Amino acid sequence: MGADGVHEVIPAILSLLRSLTARHEVLVVATEQVASPPAYELAGARVIALGRLRRERLGRIRAAGRTISAIRAFRPDVIHAVWLGPGSTLAILAGRSSRIPVVVSVGGGELAALPRIGYGGARTWRGRRHSALALRWAAAVTAGSRTALEPVLGRRRDARWVPLGAERASHDGPLDPRATDGPLRLLVAASINRVKGPDVTLEALARARRTLGNGVDLRLEWLGEDTLGGSTAALARALGIADVVGLRGFRPHWLVLDAWRDPDLAIQGSYHESLGVAVLEAAMAGVPAVGTAVGLVAELATADPPAAIAVPAGNAAALGDAIVALAHDPERRARLGEAARAWALAHDADWTAASFEAIYAEVTAVRRSRA
Repeated sequence: MGADGVHEVIPAILSLLRSLTARHEVLVVATEQVASPPAYELAGARVIALGRLRRERLGRIRAAGRTISAIRAFRPDVIHAVWLGPGSTLAILAGRSSRIPVVVSVGGGELAALPRIGYGGARTWRGRRHSALALRWAAAVTAGSRTALEPVLGRRRDARWVPLGAERASHDGPLDPRATDGPLRLLVAASINRVKGPDVTLEALARARRTLGNGVDLRLEWLGEDTLGGSTAALARALGIADVVGLRGFRPHWLVLDAWRDPDLAIQGSYHESLGVAVLEAAMAGVPAVGTAVGLVAELATADPPAAIAVPAGNAAALGDAIVALAHDPERRARLGEAARAWALAHDADWTAASFEAIYAEVTAVRRSRA
């Protein structure tokens, strides 16, 4: 959680912090995400940044000691580890040594193994060990979508479903009607990395453009840091679609939220998602998602009424065909957008905070009953 609230920040976690700090005292111990400054305030929470854990054994031991000391000095009622990994292991150690209940949340690909793209915590014995420890000893376990929850339930039948909701503020109240003329506007809000499937998204766009011909024009904007060294722009040129693809790079979160006012569709080409917060931010603005059946896209697609369109992960042809189908059907796009917004409003950031507060109260009550 970066000190400026803009860089090295995960917006959904920041939204959760804002909701929780309105009613509770919150300490965040950032073990790896940021290097400096060592302490600051963010969204009403105290943050202790321990720097990136060193690979050397001594560095890891020192970081572990500082983490446990910081937690003990704060004397929390509950510890919440977001992501299974070194941080959750430290949380478990701190909790067990101080008799404090620990809640852990699956935040990404901790239980996934996708060797073709080099992704997933389950690919390594360290990742598997961290996950096993958290799932064995946590007082409660959560996941942000049904697809992320499914592999957890095999090891923790009491695991809970708690999506990280989006904030209402930027898109509260009636939405302005979207223009029906001009090109079909597509938006991706995600870092450009292999798990986000830029190859799937661009190949789908190329297929959709060929199918639509001159009848419907398409434009794709991608907001997010490029971690692949320009290979996505090169692929767009190779596919002959560079003229309709805008790779805009990193944008502060408030600009991303504002950008959702204009597009017709949110696009997800990911090979894996535990959640997909951008999908909910789009939904808050009435923008339906068309994407691969991972994370919340899969969930919204099976909602009643349907609130997204999902295709098999990695299937660029199916994604392109789904874009074409909605390009010709603005009424269906509007219905999907209305259903998506209703779902997002019902599961917003305040709902998420209240859900976690109920879990915190439950696990602390169990601790008191055993004291």
